[in-house]
Amino acid sequence: MWTLSVPWWELIIRSVMVYVFLIAVLRLSGKRQIGQLAPFDLVLLLVLSNAVQNAMNGGDNSVLAGIISASTLITLNYFVGYLTFRSKKLERWIEGQPEVLIHNGRLFEQVMAHAQLTHHELNAALRQAGCSSIAEVHYAILENNGSITVTARKLGV
Repeated sequence: MWTLSVPWWELIIRSVMVYVFLIAVLRLSGKRQIGQLAPFDLVLLLVLSNAVQNAMNGGDNSVLAGIISASTLITLNYFVGYLTFRSKKLERWIEGQPEVLIHNGRLFEQVMAHAQLTHHELNAALRQAGCSSIAEVHYAILENNGSITVTARKLGV
């Protein structure tokens, strides 16, 4: 239960490698994928976590290996959070930047295509904000977390 079958330092290196790989893959998959989980996205994340488990623990299923791996991931996540707080460049690379989808009733199709955002998803966000058409929108922004912030135009201005 407490005896490691691989060296402790190997568990740390494996955990760091898997963490960096997953951050890169999830970042490259786009904002929409993280902020708006469809059922198949949730299944993918669950299967993905199971797939990388053995890569992290090297086949060592001891309690101590689990504690070392979990501690490494939590510590690494803390440091990534701290570094992104201190460095705006690193923050942009890891978290991305908000993107303007609509400004003063003008839709930016290239931003939607880049984010792989459908018109149905955009229209749902507009309806949720009380806008029935793009012409009613002052701005709509695709946030870092995948959500869409919509501000309606002021009437009579």
